Amino acid sequence: MKKIATLIAVVLFFMNQAIAGGILTNSNQSAQFVRMLSRNASTDLDAVYFNPAGLVRMDDGFYLAYHNQSIFQTKTVNNLFPLLNDATYIGDVSIPVFPTFFANYKKDKLAISFGVGPNAGGGTAEYKTGLPSFETSIAQLPTLLTSLGVTTTDYSADLFFKGTSTFWGFQLGISYAFNKIISGAAGLRYIAAVNTYDGHINNIMINPQHPQINPSGGFMSASDFFTVAGMSDYAAATADKKVDVKQKGTGYTPIISVDIAPVEELNIGLKYEFKTKLEMENKTTEDGTGQFPDGNKFRNDIPAIFTAGVDYRLLPDFKLSTSFNYYFDKNSNRGGVDEIDKNYYELAFGGQYDITEKVAFSAGIMHSETGVGSGYQTDLSYSLSSNTVGLGGEFKISQKLTIDLGFLYTMYQNGEKEISYTGVGTFKETYDKSTVIFSVGFGYKIF
Repeated sequence: MKKIATLIAVVLFFMNQAIAGGILTNSNQSAQFVRMLSRNASTDLDAVYFNPAGLVRMDDGFYLAYHNQSIFQTKTVNNLFPLLNDATYIGDVSIPVFPTFFANYKKDKLAISFGVGPNAGGGTAEYKTGLPSFETSIAQLPTLLTSLGVTTTDYSADLFFKGTSTFWGFQLGISYAFNKIISGAAGLRYIAAVNTYDGHINNIMINPQHPQINPSGGFMSASDFFTVAGMSDYAAATADKKVDVKQKGTGYTPIISVDIAPVEELNIGLKYEFKTKLEMENKTTEDGTGQFPDGNKFRNDIPAIFTAGVDYRLLPDFKLSTSFNYYFDKNSNRGGVDEIDKNYYELAFGGQYDITEKVAFSAGIMHSETGVGSGYQTDLSYSLSSNTVGLGGEFKISQKLTIDLGFLYTMYQNGEKEISYTGVGTFKETYDKSTVIFSVGFGYKIF
């Protein structure tokens, strides 16, 4: 029964990883990405994030852009453990405001850029009915009591967990054109990470058929029953638990990139982001589990990333694009998480057709392949391979103002795991997700 007392702590520790893009990193940093999915060779303003060396390909001037994405994700876990009241658990991730900001000043061979965005985390995850990993322990209470001679057939509990996680990135970069073909860039991103957790396990109820302790035979508090029965360990384990924790940390990400344009129709972008060493610290207001001591520190690194992209203008009004992202997850320190067999990667293809000088349509597809082992997958934190489609348009309202609109839908490949429960048996648990994103971006040339 000690498991009940610690499960809330485990849920909250993994919550920030559960609502991030990929395993941890968010690569969706612009409305153009949402509508096209391949931006690693971009020479537009979102190159501040995707291809900093490509910023020198822009016309001279000072540019600003603001993008927002509204992200909605449903996480579904199904557990066939036979003692559960309900086998299906649904968690909702809602991120109505996911903003990014870009600025670039370009003059001759030099460009100076700045960007702000949620480079990891970035949302709120809410589990209104808990998860099977902690309810399976509660569900075994009736069987436990029945084996002790107290017939018990049912249970209930008030389970709730909510977590928010945002890793804000503030990036400054300098780009320089060595010649007409090759340009390079160097930059630094400052990461300010904040996780907040609020959760409880309250009112664990059982219906023991015990004429002295529970003469009515109806539901009663499990903690009260175990207290009267003289089972103090069980009484403490089934008492109400609450956690109110904020975690903060900062880190730095060095960034280098190269842009190569051997001919006018072809552009190649390469970028490497170094690992971000991120140390988080607990700021604990209330901790009913004893697992979040105030001031305790732990590592939650953002992995190094290598990206490559190719844009090719097949026709004057039609451009094709491909992008590749490779995340060095195996080399990052994330609180002892080591069940990663291979590094995560993404491969994307996109295209844009200029319908007129002022209107363009784009679409793209992306495959994401996770590298986690079966030991990594739990209902608290699971990573699934996926396929994504995106589409949208670009609208040049004037010579200075451009608006981008995009829509994205991600389909995940189901994951599963066989879990053994002592004294009960081995049962399958399956994992699924679905994600929808709506985006809008405004780009403006000041001069």
